[in-house]
Amino acid sequence: MSTSKPAPNGAVAGIVHPPPRIPESFIEVPDQRRYVLSLGVACQAVKIIDLLRYWVWPSDAPLYLTRKWMLVDFLFCTVLSWLRIPRLRYSKSVVALQIISLWLFDSLAFGGISVNVGVASPWHGSSQSSSPATRNSFLWDYLPAFGLPVLYGGKDTHLLGQHTVRMSPISTAQLNPYGETFCLANSNSQVLIPLLLNNTSPSSVRYTLTPLPASDHFRSSSKVEHLELSSKELRAIEQSRIEHMQLVRAAAAKKEPDEYDEYDDDDDDEEDHTQLTTHGTLQKTQDLTYIRVTKPGTIRLERVLDQSNVDARLLYPNEITIVPCPRAEFTVESMAQVKDVRCATPRLMSGAGEELRLEIDIYGVPPLSLRWTRQVGSRHESFMVEGIEGTEHLHQAHSEGDRRVSDAPGERAPTRVKVPLTVVLDALGTHTYVLESVTDALGNIAHAGQHGDSAITSRKMTTSGNDDAATTRSVTVLRRPGVSFKHCGPGHPASLLIGSEAPLTISTLEADAQDAPWDVSVRYEPPAEESGKPSKRYKGWTQIFKTQGERKDMTLRASAPGEYTIIGVHGQFCEGDVLSPETCKVVERPLPTAEIEWKKIHECSGDTGVTALLVLHGTPPFQVYYRTQRDNEPPRELSKTFPSSRGELTVQPERSGHYTFKFTQLSDANYKKIDLKGPAIDLDVHPPPSADFVSNAHGGRGRKSINSCSGNMVDVDVELRGTAPWNVEVQIVGPKGSDVIPFTGIKTARKTLTLPIPKSIDRDGGSFEIDLVSVEDAYGCKRALSVPGVAVNVRRVLPTAKFYGKAQQRQVTILDHEKAILPLRLTGEGPWRIKYRRQEAPQHIMTATLKSPNDELHVSAKGTYELLEVSDSQCSGSIVENEATYRVEHIPRPSAKLSPDVQAVYERFNGSHILPAICEGLSDHVDLDLTGRPPFQIMYNIAKEDGFGATKLLDQPTFSSIQPRTRFQLRTSEPGRVYYEVKQIGDAAYPLAKNKDAIIPRSERLLFEQQVLMRPSARFKNHNRLSYCLNDAFEIHDYADGKGVVLLEGTPPFQLQVSIRNLAASEVYTETIKLHDSSWRVHLPNYSFRSIGPHQVTIESVQDASHCEQVAPDPSYRSIWVDVAETAAIIPFSRRDDYCVGDVIPFQLEGTPPWTIGYRINGKSHTQEAKISPWSVQVSQPGEFAITSVAHQQKMCKTAVTDLRYTVHALPAAQVGHGKRIVQDIHEGDQAEIVFTLIGEPPFTFTYQRAELSPRKGVQGKVLETHTVSGVTAQEYSIFSALEGTWTITSISDRYCRYPPAQQDAIEKR
Repeated sequence: MSTSKPAPNGAVAGIVHPPPRIPESFIEVPDQRRYVLSLGVACQAVKIIDLLRYWVWPSDAPLYLTRKWMLVDFLFCTVLSWLRIPRLRYSKSVVALQIISLWLFDSLAFGGISVNVGVASPWHGSSQSSSPATRNSFLWDYLPAFGLPVLYGGKDTHLLGQHTVRMSPISTAQLNPYGETFCLANSNSQVLIPLLLNNTSPSSVRYTLTPLPASDHFRSSSKVEHLELSSKELRAIEQSRIEHMQLVRAAAAKKEPDEYDEYDDDDDDEEDHTQLTTHGTLQKTQDLTYIRVTKPGTIRLERVLDQSNVDARLLYPNEITIVPCPRAEFTVESMAQVKDVRCATPRLMSGAGEELRLEIDIYGVPPLSLRWTRQVGSRHESFMVEGIEGTEHLHQAHSEGDRRVSDAPGERAPTRVKVPLTVVLDALGTHTYVLESVTDALGNIAHAGQHGDSAITSRKMTTSGNDDAATTRSVTVLRRPGVSFKHCGPGHPASLLIGSEAPLTISTLEADAQDAPWDVSVRYEPPAEESGKPSKRYKGWTQIFKTQGERKDMTLRASAPGEYTIIGVHGQFCEGDVLSPETCKVVERPLPTAEIEWKKIHECSGDTGVTALLVLHGTPPFQVYYRTQRDNEPPRELSKTFPSSRGELTVQPERSGHYTFKFTQLSDANYKKIDLKGPAIDLDVHPPPSADFVSNAHGGRGRKSINSCSGNMVDVDVELRGTAPWNVEVQIVGPKGSDVIPFTGIKTARKTLTLPIPKSIDRDGGSFEIDLVSVEDAYGCKRALSVPGVAVNVRRVLPTAKFYGKAQQRQVTILDHEKAILPLRLTGEGPWRIKYRRQEAPQHIMTATLKSPNDELHVSAKGTYELLEVSDSQCSGSIVENEATYRVEHIPRPSAKLSPDVQAVYERFNGSHILPAICEGLSDHVDLDLTGRPPFQIMYNIAKEDGFGATKLLDQPTFSSIQPRTRFQLRTSEPGRVYYEVKQIGDAAYPLAKNKDAIIPRSERLLFEQQVLMRPSARFKNHNRLSYCLNDAFEIHDYADGKGVVLLEGTPPFQLQVSIRNLAASEVYTETIKLHDSSWRVHLPNYSFRSIGPHQVTIESVQDASHCEQVAPDPSYRSIWVDVAETAAIIPFSRRDDYCVGDVIPFQLEGTPPWTIGYRINGKSHTQEAKISPWSVQVSQPGEFAITSVAHQQKMCKTAVTDLRYTVHALPAAQVGHGKRIVQDIHEGDQAEIVFTLIGEPPFTFTYQRAELSPRKGVQGKVLETHTVSGVTAQEYSIFSALEGTWTITSISDRYCRYPPAQQDAIEKR
């Protein structure tokens, strides 16, 4: 009987489901459901039992349970689906999901699948791996592990147990808890060593003092002193310390502002630090006491006994070394030998090259460090010298017989070292060298000139008796003075007048006032007689003259003629240089004299005057003084100047009478108004008629000149003398002729004559001359006139131009980008127009318009500038001869050229120097010769061929050199043709920073190039293995993937040496092949494979046409493997015979895939098919594992394998406290024993860790330490510890295996 029911699981109405497999008439549907569900619950119960057994008694082969329950769950789900029980009927996809879910649970629960998130317990991190007790309260301690180390945590059966140690406070004592350093400044000083006490009140403190080793500079006894301080003595030391601190504070409060020292702040900070460490940072149970030490040595704390006669535990470190404080100062010999003032090197204004040798006396425990500073002007530099040791240490360090010598700082004796210090005086001014501080091997720092304060620590400094003189050395570098004569030299002698002295000025140049006064040595050589014999009147001498104070000029009074020469100069410190002019010639000037001859002038009216002819002796110009007297009138004193030695004086009085003429005195350039005893003359004078032009503007040679700018007439004023009326004849002299124009009846002595301008001049412009021909007075006395005429210029006055300065001064030197100023002197009326040229370019005429008669020309090009023409606002002028040139010189720009020592070939086509080719990577350089003023800066281009016919700029660096010859490093890191082009050169006159745009023209640049040869290389294109058969020749196979192809780089032809190594026969075959291409497929027909197995083909060497050393080959591309097989074969990668559970054993399969491998595990045979090589198998059970056969599918052959047998070992295990959770409380000062149980095959290596106690239950604290113990042969291992914490094991290794397992590659490396 059937009953209609709704469609289950939401089925659509109308769909008919097949009936159950078991008819309802046999078993009712509800009963079917009950039976099936009961069976499912029973299966899961059994599974839980197996799971609990797996947790408690772990198996080394969990795959068995995994497979069993996966099969059971699969059968249950499939049978349930097959039965088609209503309400338990599911679709195929749901059934598949159920099976997958159950399989995943089975694999996770029984270890078939492991999720390794950490080393042992990833849930809590590596520090929790062996602490199961801390997680007992958590759910996962009672849940199955599911194969996840995330969950199994402390239930790891290989690493069990933990040991927790808890500690109560104890009494401790620690010497020098803050790690300070101490030193003794002198034999009377002392230091206080702090002693940190915890939970104790000491009744006595016992310590030992071990003296320092003795040395040549330190006396010490070898006796070890045993000392003990009582509580009373400790209190006395503390009271003394407090009183000392109060005195220091009171002294600091009363210190005057001017007594402030830069180390006062450090002292205050140190005292504050001391108070802070004494009270501020101490815990309630802690206290500080001090040990007073007055002798150097090693203090070792032996015992601290509290009031209850219980020893306090001594904490490390329990000893400290006290040494004498280090010190440093300049030696007395160094200070005595080195002068405070140095002089600059000759011909160098900066003083470069002068070396100063100082010596420093350093005392302390080596090795020592010294800090010193140098200050030159405003420049301040600091230096540090480390590792200073005495020679006795070097001797002891190399002595094998003296076993007492140690390099420990506390076992080294103080020593005195004299360190030489050589410095270069590279600048003018004061060089100050100051010793700042010295540090010994223990870290004691003493400022030079000061020592540590023994009351506190070595870092507190107090001033000792040394002053700055012992730690400071100052040297002043002075300029060398230079002296020369001033206003006197060759060609410009000094004049000495008879009866007087000639002042000779000696000037001191480029000298420092600090070097004053200066001693100048002068040598005098008298003149020789006219006969050539030495002078008897004067005698030569050599004298030293001293300047007055800081005055740089001195005057030498020369009273005798001759030659005065400066032969030397010496300042207060420095010897100087004699500059030019160093010689001054003094010439004695004679008194002027005159030869006079009188002549009377007679004309138609009688004697009209006199003429005196004079021959003058002396130095022109001359001035002649003469006296004239008419009748009884007072005499008149007159004078006339003559520029040369001959002269004529004409005197024609304008009135009649009796005249007396006489010369009285004579002056020249050296003497004034020397009396003359010349002849006198008397005569009666009747003046003739005369006429002259009225003085106007004067032209050259005394001729009168007037200008005419418009009109055809010109007015000329005439002055007449004699008896009126006068008749005058005037001549007009033109360029083509002359006309005489008479003027009669002139009654006034001054008359203006109007004269016509010649028509040609009036029309074309120019000049003509008006002359007075004759004059006739009232007596009919006609006289021809020779007075200067008047030049009439229809144009302006002719201008002139010249350069200002003497011939040797008309030159200037400038930088090539600066403008030179050439001074001019112009005459005429401005503005002027000047034409000039540079003699080096005569065809290029330049013009300039000037407005001032003292204007200047501004030029920039170097050369000799020559004035050509000048014109003013109206007329053209002339250039003054011998003053028309001016020389402009340029400071030459720096240049560079290859040194003659450089081997290079000059290519005229492109102006390049071809350097010899060099192999890639070799170091090479060229030497450059630089001209200019150092230091030099060189900017250059580095270019390289880009492979397309052009060049690519690689870099544009700049380097500096202070020497005229510098080394230029070439770039050889990459192959190719490298071009070097010097683009810019700077020196002191033309620094690059100010001449960025001054680039050397390409045609003038230094260009050199070098071919960097590529180093040959050879490598295989890939790592793919080659396959050959036994007895095959090594010939080319048609491999499409590039197997066996060798790629070559370099310059063909190549010589390639290849070796073939037969691993089976241990034979190596080598062959050299000559190649002309850049690629080669391995083809060695002379070689045949005579044995099976892997053959290694290796590139041994390669050589190309450049003969360069080959590139270091890449090991990964240097060789390939060739597999030679007759039948299928299996070869292990490793030679190990022992493996561990879970390890993977890799094998190399030879032949054509697929392969069929047969193997045996503990006597049970298995087979597995492999499609690729290499093939690997994972061993999951301890016992014996052996490979029995391998089959080659293509040839259908099978090879029996008898030699591949391996032993699989179980994983080791370790327990702490026999696998239990142990909590142990110990008292302070006691120790706890932690026992480790090791399971496996010795020897063992295991790692354990200690973690701090955590206040939170179930959470492990921070890991404090981790240790690894090796070589344990026993099954148990114990350690004793007085520290609190939780001990767990993180890893264990026995002879064969390790747990947790390491990565397979790491195992293979072992």
